[in-house]
Amino acid sequence: MHLLLIEDDLQAAEYLLKSLRENGYIVEHSADGRDGLAKATAGQRYDVIIADRQLPHVDGLAIIGTLRQNGDRTPVLILSALGTVDDRVHGLKVGGDDYLTKPFAFAELLARIEALSRRGSTGAELTRLKVADLELDLLTRRVARAGRAIELTAKEFQLLEYLMRRPSQIVTRTMLLEGVWNLHFDPQTNIIDVHMSRLRNAIDRGFPKSLIHTVRGAGYVLRDEE
Repeated sequence: MHLLLIEDDLQAAEYLLKSLRENGYIVEHSADGRDGLAKATAGQRYDVIIADRQLPHVDGLAIIGTLRQNGDRTPVLILSALGTVDDRVHGLKVGGDDYLTKPFAFAELLARIEALSRRGSTGAELTRLKVADLELDLLTRRVARAGRAIELTAKEFQLLEYLMRRPSQIVTRTMLLEGVWNLHFDPQTNIIDVHMSRLRNAIDRGFPKSLIHTVRGAGYVLRDEE
C-alpha cells in the first residue's frame, strides 16, 4: 500500500516512517505543505494521504481543499493537536475522511489507515494487483501465481508491489532506492540485486515464463511476455 505522509515535525515523521515501513507500507514523506501539495497533485496515486493540519507554507486543510476541487478522492487522514469538536467537524467538512487527534496510539493509526483504504476502494484494482497470473492482495498481504501461494518477506512484498503498480514500465535503480528503501543516494551496495534475485526466484522459478526482466543499463520491468 502506498502512502503519503505530510508532517513537519521531523521527529514524529521519522518515527511514523520507520513504523509504517516496518508494517510493510511504501511511504513518501513531505516536511511542509507546499511540497506535500506538489507530491499529492503530481499524478502519483496514493492509497491514503496522512496530513498534519498545521503545516508550513500550505496548511493541511488547504491541501485537502485543492485535492477535492481537482476531483481527487484519495482518502485523507488528518493528524492534529487541535482536537475540539469544532476542529474535527471543520476538518471533515473541507473534505477530510478521518481525523486523529495528537497524541495517538500507533495501533489506532494503522487501524484507521486500513479502514480508509477499504473505504476508498471503488473496485478490486485498489486492493488487488494483477499481472498475468500473478496476484498481490494489498489487504491480506498474500501473493499467488497461478493459484500457488508465494511466501515473501516484508521487503520483497514492497518491492513486488512497487513493480506491479508499474507494469511494463522500466523501473530504474534510483526509483527503487527512493520508492522502496527511501534512500536518496546510492549506498554502493548490492542491496537491490540481492532482493531482486530473491524475488525473481520466488516469482518466476518453476513457471513456464518469467515476469521480471532485467533491462540492461536501465533497470527492471515486470511484464507478461512470451
